[in-house]
Amino acid sequence: MLRNDDAAASPGNARERRSGMDMPGTHADSEDRTAADNIIHVADGAKSAVVADLVADELDVVGLNPDARRLPILARIYGVLVLLDGLAVLPLVVLTCIYSVREILNGRVHVDAMSLTFILSVVYALVLIVSAVCLIVFGVLLLRNHRRYAARWTYVLMPLTLADGMLSLALTGLGFNLLLPIIQMIILIVISVTADPSLIEERRLQRALKRMDERDEYESAVAVGMLGRDQSGKGYIALDFFNIFWLFTIASVGGLIVETIYHFALYNGELQDRAGLLWGPFSPIYGCGAVLVTVCLNRLWKANPFLIFCASAVIGGAFEYCTSWFMEVAFGITAWDYTGRWLSIDGRTSGQFMFFWGLIGVVWVRWLLPRLLALINRIPWKVRYSLTAVCAVLMVIDIAFTLMALDCWYGRMAGQPQTSPVAMWFSERYSDAYMANRFQTMHLDPSKAGRM
Repeated sequence: MLRNDDAAASPGNARERRSGMDMPGTHADSEDRTAADNIIHVADGAKSAVVADLVADELDVVGLNPDARRLPILARIYGVLVLLDGLAVLPLVVLTCIYSVREILNGRVHVDAMSLTFILSVVYALVLIVSAVCLIVFGVLLLRNHRRYAARWTYVLMPLTLADGMLSLALTGLGFNLLLPIIQMIILIVISVTADPSLIEERRLQRALKRMDERDEYESAVAVGMLGRDQSGKGYIALDFFNIFWLFTIASVGGLIVETIYHFALYNGELQDRAGLLWGPFSPIYGCGAVLVTVCLNRLWKANPFLIFCASAVIGGAFEYCTSWFMEVAFGITAWDYTGRWLSIDGRTSGQFMFFWGLIGVVWVRWLLPRLLALINRIPWKVRYSLTAVCAVLMVIDIAFTLMALDCWYGRMAGQPQTSPVAMWFSERYSDAYMANRFQTMHLDPSKAGRM
């Protein structure tokens, strides 16, 4: 029987062995040949997800389907914890909501239903309820060893966890309240990587290529620009962490450069620091926008440019609006104000800048993305994953320190006592004058925030 290890590592050898099976005088029966053919077909690229699903049952028979392996004991222990967490949080939040509504209706508690704090609290309660239900389902999937479905549910829980953390930040500020969402996000990322059979197969193939020193296929993929492409054919780029991170980083730097030049030309040579992070030439708004456009329009890369333009304009405008809203409710920060501009929407976005988002989307999807993907995948094989990991850690540190600096800046402007060692450290090194000079486009007004 042909081993999947060898077939994946060396497609050429796999074809030779398959030919050997078909030669007269061999004793491989028709079932073995069928199984081997299907495995080779998957190893050669699995042209579509449909083909992979068709051979999944046969892979189970020969013991090569990653879904057949049990999850690690730590993953199952985590499954028990999230199941208990969901079962405990769901009734607690529901009962708290019912009690709060009764107190309000009976007149014992007076609230302003239109206040930002009240609206955020209601949204936060809804997020907690939905998240608790999803955690219950996720815990059951982990305990029952449904690897594929568990990996998919991590992508449902990740945005919910992110929303949990962002709403908690907006309501109570930066503190230990964010510890649990951060830990949960890290665990979800780890489980999505370890439980997803396709990622397991990808790493196994990479190890096989290293062991057999077969770099010809890798180099040829770089030469023809196919490395990093979506092998299913449904989209242009493979939406993995490696590609997404570097697109985010390049767009953060490139967007900052373009915005600086635009401001320089528009305001008669005025040079303004428009960075969005505490350290480095990064504007994460452009990085996140580029990633959002890439993910949403990945399957439309062959579509009519007008369709890409319209979709990108709507996506970019909505993202710009939501970003401006969150910065204001979390820190009282106004980073831009388009009031009075053409088709201005609450001053957070406008028709003019939605038009720019549309143009950028067409240029990004049709022209920049293929060239950036080719550039990214020229990072040498031996250092690409280690370099990405190191740069990702540094970026996370930069983002975390930026959030803490903004939170301490908000506390000082709001007149809150800055007595903790962390707050005093930030006050000494990143004073109000330093923050105002570093973030020259931001204006902080604590009265606009939605904190309790």
